[in-house]
Amino acid sequence: MGLITLLNSDPSSFLFLSICLVFSLCFHEFSHSLAALLLGDDTSYRLKRTNINPLNHLDPMGTAMILFVGFGWAKPVPVNPYNLENPTKDMMKIAFAGPASNLLLAFIALLASNIFSIDSIVISYFYLINLALAVFNLLPISPLDGSQIFNPIIYKYNRRAGDFLTTYGSQILFGLILFGLFTGYSVLWQIMSPIISLINTLFITLVNFIS
Repeated sequence: MGLITLLNSDPSSFLFLSICLVFSLCFHEFSHSLAALLLGDDTSYRLKRTNINPLNHLDPMGTAMILFVGFGWAKPVPVNPYNLENPTKDMMKIAFAGPASNLLLAFIALLASNIFSIDSIVISYFYLINLALAVFNLLPISPLDGSQIFNPIIYKYNRRAGDFLTTYGSQILFGLILFGLFTGYSVLWQIMSPIISLINTLFITLVNFIS
């Protein structure tokens, strides 16, 4: 369930998880905004989204959902595709910037932990949260980043599948989340887990090679 369940049983974990999650979400949205700015659209920059200030990124309802349900969201970064030189490809790049930033944070955390021989529960939380955020957002289901990244490719080979994911993506995602909450069996986690494990293995191998 939500983070709020830890408040009485394990307040330190509640604090660490909350800080890690808030920072990771804000950095994710900041990265979308920075990518959009670099590609020619200053819409989110003018709305003060090109920073990691939680007040500019956290959504009240999304934050409440994280606390009480265990799933939530930050405010999406607005992008005006008409300001982009190549709207389709640039939107894919902007969308990928979010998950890529979480992968970068996870890798840096693992590398720092290995180089400085740090065995910290906070770094472990931070590492796993960012891996999970990256993989979750890469799922090709609207409104996740993966829909912007992969749906143009899906449309190219199967327009019906692309239309289905775009039209019903939100309902599918919400249904999968509710199914996991009520049954205790998370279909989303079954999809995400092997991908997270693969990335974890690749990161460990790369970190060991570097250090």
